[in-house]
Amino acid sequence: MMPDSSADQVGGEVAAARYPGGPKDKGRDPKGGTPAAQTVLEDATGGLDGAVGGVAGDVPVRTDDAVGASQQVRANARMVAPISARTRVEARQIIARYPRSRSALLPMLHLVQSEQGYVTRDGVAMCAEELGLTKAEVGAVATFYTMFKRRPTGEYLISVCTNTLCGFLGGEEIYATLSQYLDVGHDQTTADGLITLEHAECLAACDYAPVVTVNYEFYDQQDTESALNLVEDLQRGERPHPTRGAPLSSFLEISRELAGFVDPATEREAVDGPSAGVPTLAGIREALRRGDESPAFDADTSITPAPPKEEPPTKPSPEPEPQPEPESVADPEPAPDAEPEKAFSEQAELEADNEAEAAGARAADPDAEEQAREPGNTPDDAPDDTEQGSTPSARRTRRRTRKD
Repeated sequence: MMPDSSADQVGGEVAAARYPGGPKDKGRDPKGGTPAAQTVLEDATGGLDGAVGGVAGDVPVRTDDAVGASQQVRANARMVAPISARTRVEARQIIARYPRSRSALLPMLHLVQSEQGYVTRDGVAMCAEELGLTKAEVGAVATFYTMFKRRPTGEYLISVCTNTLCGFLGGEEIYATLSQYLDVGHDQTTADGLITLEHAECLAACDYAPVVTVNYEFYDQQDTESALNLVEDLQRGERPHPTRGAPLSSFLEISRELAGFVDPATEREAVDGPSAGVPTLAGIREALRRGDESPAFDADTSITPAPPKEEPPTKPSPEPEPQPEPESVADPEPAPDAEPEKAFSEQAELEADNEAEAAGARAADPDAEEQAREPGNTPDDAPDDTEQGSTPSARRTRRRTRKD
């Protein structure tokens, strides 16, 4: 693929050789347009509240998107009439097609363009009102898709594919040639408002590369000469028939069709006109030559539903083994003739949660001091609690059993 500068040079040479007195390269910036065109600003024609191009009140905003705008285009923008009552009625007809009203936004924006030539502020407001959305929500959609224009578009929108295959086969040279001849750059409109030029990343027709479309109708396998012939025909008021598909219409007319309002006569011509060409059918013809066939399918044959998937048998989970019940040691009852203090200390020892509390309870026993003074109760020769069944673990068991 040739660099942009080389493509511009080739396009300029082709246009200059064919039209010696026509426009020549005047030092366009990378976006295209002449220095004189760059000084022209759109006055409140930014479309979506001045988001691009033009000015919003007295506050200047970006002007680089307005490069190439002409006085005639600005005058046309000021003459755009408000949204008509008929358009509102048709917008409600579009809404009625969808179970969710907001799904109608895309065709409604095309409907706005079919009346006003681009997505205007009035169009954004109308869509927001009819769909119960905010202007910001409508603007977010309108600025996402390149088919929605934010300033006035010419009667014919010429799109030149410059993506990989088309660009490699001559798309860059075609675009450069048309840009030089029309004296406009990308997304710019000629002074008479007739033609808007843009380069497209893909036009979904790689088998016909290089491809040019006019108002989204295909002109296949173009070169610089045929593309210039196409533009000349449009300038003379003619409408060359596309290579395939429906007859050529204006930008307003195709926008109305995209909104879903198709003239029956145009629809018949589209059906009866050429559709698939030799490149598209090449694969099918080769399959027929080789005798390849795809599996037969009868649209009226019912499709048997797949049987339910069998789940693998689940193994029964083993039953838990019974756990032995912990032995419970009966709480000794205090002696009938025991003093109340002694009974209280014994009860407190049984209910203690830890050894510290149990030790405190034992210390409160009125007999504890006397037992400590008896021979054989020193720490070195203390009695073995295990033999008496009074180990700490036994006491804890008794305490848990009592709490349960």
